[in-house]
Amino acid sequence: MSQPPPALQLFQRDHCPLCDQALDVLAQARVPDFETVWIDDDAALEARYGARVPVLRGADGRELDWPFDLQALRNFAGLTSPAD
Repeated sequence: MSQPPPALQLFQRDHCPLCDQALDVLAQARVPDFETVWIDDDAALEARYGARVPVLRGADGRELDWPFDLQALRNFAGLTSPAD
């Protein structure tokens, strides 16, 4: 039985300090599962996301551009904080 795809995708590139910061926010939010999509070697993704990375994309097609903070990420992903 195959697993469903992750609900979130993080579009990023190599050697990207902003992408590292976005990963930190994902860790703080304890996002259970997301897919990293590297845009470096894909001309179409580079054209779409090159100036915008990191970008978080939901399964519904919505996108959250950087900068995003913990609360914005929780709202976007439908996550509740531990105190909720």
